[in-house]
Amino acid sequence: MSKTQLFDLDGKIAFVSGASRGIGEAIAKLLAQQGAHVIVSSRKIDGCQHVADAIIADGGKATAIACHIGEMEQIQSTFAHIREQFGRLDILVNNAATNPQFCNVLDTDLSAFQKTVDVNIRGYFFMSVEAGKLMREHGGGSIINVASINGISPGVFQGIYSVTKAAVINMTKVFAKECAAFGIRCNALLPGLTDTKFASALVKNDAILNMALAQIPLKRVAAPSEMAGAVLYLASDASSYTTGVALNVDGGFLS
Repeated sequence: MSKTQLFDLDGKIAFVSGASRGIGEAIAKLLAQQGAHVIVSSRKIDGCQHVADAIIADGGKATAIACHIGEMEQIQSTFAHIREQFGRLDILVNNAATNPQFCNVLDTDLSAFQKTVDVNIRGYFFMSVEAGKLMREHGGGSIINVASINGISPGVFQGIYSVTKAAVINMTKVFAKECAAFGIRCNALLPGLTDTKFASALVKNDAILNMALAQIPLKRVAAPSEMAGAVLYLASDASSYTTGVALNVDGGFLS
């Protein structure tokens, strides 16, 4: 009996934002292991190049491109670069996000609000628009938005971040419905508490961590690699009839 080819990404071009560390790095490495040429992206080129070099050293294919998705000009120049260098894009993983303020919602300041909206909503939206245009030209593709369980159950002192992640879940459904005719699927990953630098304020505070673990049936924090398998499913032919889904990978938190 031969092995399944459902998860084979040979010949695919994949773009992963926020890929210099954490969940994005784990996703980039797994997609490359499955044969995709991965464009590793985040705000700073050094971190991207480090991950791309690791992928290449492991026998994979990768290119580093710096892109701050909170800056519209950088989104446009990045896709001009992709179009020129690769001519196509098969997989987009919107993973870069920001959460600059940890406070009571009444103490939200305007600059933190604007930064969070610019990256987490506007950034995801126009990355998806530009990727979708490229995918439409080549018969389709897969867009995966990394949202959060906070989009369903708001995190304490994470007000505007939680609001933006709820918007990402709805945005996923919008793109799923309007882009299906072009062979483009769009799904969301909703990670639970994961051991990343991004979540360090939660993971490294014992009181907050214990309170969180009490609500997680699996009673532990996830490793970034545990998010990557779900993204591989959503990126590959294994999910060819899956679109508009918000997939919880949260240790049972939302159950």
